[in-house]
Amino acid sequence: MYKLLVNGGKRLAGVVEISGAKNAALPIMTAAILSKGVSTIYNIPDLKDIRTMSEMLRILGAGVSIEGNSMTINTEDLSSKEAPYELVKTMRASVLTLGPLVARFGYAKVSLPGGCAIGARPINLHLMGLEKMGADISLSQGYVIATAKRLSGATICFDLITVTGTENMMMAAVYAKGKTVLENAAREPEVVDLAEALNKMGAKISGAGTTVIEIEGVDELRPLNHSIIPDRIETGTFIAMAAITGGDVLIKGCRQDHLTSVVEKFRESGVTITEEAGGLRVVGPKRGMIRPTDITTTPYPGFPTDMQAQFIVLMTVAGGVSLVKETIFENRFMHVAELCRMGANIEIEENIAMVRGVERLFGAPVMATDLRASASLVVAALAAEGQSVIDRIYHLDRGYEKMEDKISKLGGDIRRIKE
Repeated sequence: MYKLLVNGGKRLAGVVEISGAKNAALPIMTAAILSKGVSTIYNIPDLKDIRTMSEMLRILGAGVSIEGNSMTINTEDLSSKEAPYELVKTMRASVLTLGPLVARFGYAKVSLPGGCAIGARPINLHLMGLEKMGADISLSQGYVIATAKRLSGATICFDLITVTGTENMMMAAVYAKGKTVLENAAREPEVVDLAEALNKMGAKISGAGTTVIEIEGVDELRPLNHSIIPDRIETGTFIAMAAITGGDVLIKGCRQDHLTSVVEKFRESGVTITEEAGGLRVVGPKRGMIRPTDITTTPYPGFPTDMQAQFIVLMTVAGGVSLVKETIFENRFMHVAELCRMGANIEIEENIAMVRGVERLFGAPVMATDLRASASLVVAALAAEGQSVIDRIYHLDRGYEKMEDKISKLGGDIRRIKE
């Protein structure tokens, strides 16, 4: 087990390269199940969740190899159609094997998922969609068992916007007989990236990036060859780091068009963000010049829940009161208690955090509770006066590739230590 030791107060400056998006890579890895042969995926980030999904694919019988940031997946001889509890409990995205397995083999046995403890995230919408497409669904000893000789096209209207539900149904529908229409579909860039990857394999998907996605079923898909989009949440996290340290950082390899709402809110708070060749240049305000800014998390293209914790940290040192409303997950303020240990002044009432800006944060021993909470604690520690020790950073390793190395290259004083 490791911790991060951070000596705060250093101004970040320089260039940082953004890695491939975890939340795009995971569903695209499972999309390889849909074809028979060797798929190649580029710009794969080196993350714990990627290794977990690789192991999941190996358990299904795939051959998986990684060289640098390239991955090959051989699905010629898949021998199992079961995603076991031991892996699914550690990473909710494992449920994305459900749609591809049912589509290609007519059978899937997938454990009910686990993952970050940020609130209830049931998969009932996934199961509803499969049933509408003609699958028989049963639950047994914590597993979902889905069977279908061949799925049939259907119109599926999601009661709530669901990213993994949209992705699972999109993959299930590629082999379904006829047309499938997904209404109230998720619009995230990761959904669009999956659709583009599937279309490269020979699928017929239109409308990705809008609320209505149409899929015409096909009989066969070829192996995948695709490069993953850059991680918009990693980009936003480095914007927060540059902003709160009064830094000057060029973030390369990112996509501003995936971050419109995030960039707008940081600019509103006084952060200077300009487009430059190859990326975004972020210049943070001087101490005491950060403006209080309200945010409400909403599905894409709104302000992402995955950036809420990092933005709250910036507001802890703003010159006034900010209101942060969380509408996606009910347990997504678990980082607040740890920030208050560092001197932040935050009050929670139901799903709203009232953040009263203080002059400065102070280093303290803190504990990460989930992936984005851990990132927010790093942001806070970089700006704090004195030393912080961040525990349970295995959460961080699930979603950020070599974060401490990237921060060190920008001049931050951060290192990994053994417990």
